[in-house]
Amino acid sequence: MSGKLTGKIAVVTGGSAGIGLAAAKRFAQEGARVFITGRDRTKLDRAVTEIGRGAIGVQGDASNLADVDGIYATIKESAGHIDVLFVNAGFYEFGKLGGITEEHFDKTFDINVRGLLFAVQKALPLLSQGASVILTGSIASIKGLEALSVYAASKAAVRSFARSWMMELKARGIRINVLSPGYTDTPGLSGLVDDAQKAGAASSVPLGRLGTPDDMAKVAMFLASDDSSSYVNGVELFADGGVAQY
Repeated sequence: MSGKLTGKIAVVTGGSAGIGLAAAKRFAQEGARVFITGRDRTKLDRAVTEIGRGAIGVQGDASNLADVDGIYATIKESAGHIDVLFVNAGFYEFGKLGGITEEHFDKTFDINVRGLLFAVQKALPLLSQGASVILTGSIASIKGLEALSVYAASKAAVRSFARSWMMELKARGIRINVLSPGYTDTPGLSGLVDDAQKAGAASSVPLGRLGTPDDMAKVAMFLASDDSSSYVNGVELFADGGVAQY
């Protein structure tokens, strides 16, 4: 049985855990040949095993431009082109005004803004006509969250990129959209907050729960597939249970 991405080449940066891994699984289940990237070889190999279906892990740091070059060189040699690019690698940590350090600012923007920009730009020669590019944003792009101002600014930049790039790439029919998760129960979130804080976040969501990585993967699948989103371009799609909408 063919899937919605049969015959497509899909690349997921930050694909060894959380939302990236869930999306890679969805893409593979729908017939795509999937490449995932990540910094940790052990986690990357474990994720490739979970995904199965011929997935390939390419080690590299999304904020290191030499690594990004190497990642795309490997993909070019193995697949020749990219049909779906999910730029998901990201970073967040708390930083309250008055205590924000240069290191916090630089790391956040290096990964979330600089790294994302060059991950897309360096992919341009490989992107096929009509490719789908998905950028991971956040509800923080529009919603004020305490101690996350630098992260929020970085995600607002991501939203701005999508608006401009869809115009710059319109001749190639490339769609660029932003998937902005709400509170999602990922390993990254677990590293920042405890169970009581998770419960507090869940209580603020109109749907009454945290999102799951697979909730986000389903939205990524929607944006990846021409079958479902061929006329969707330049949007910021909030997958947040409604929490950013009030």
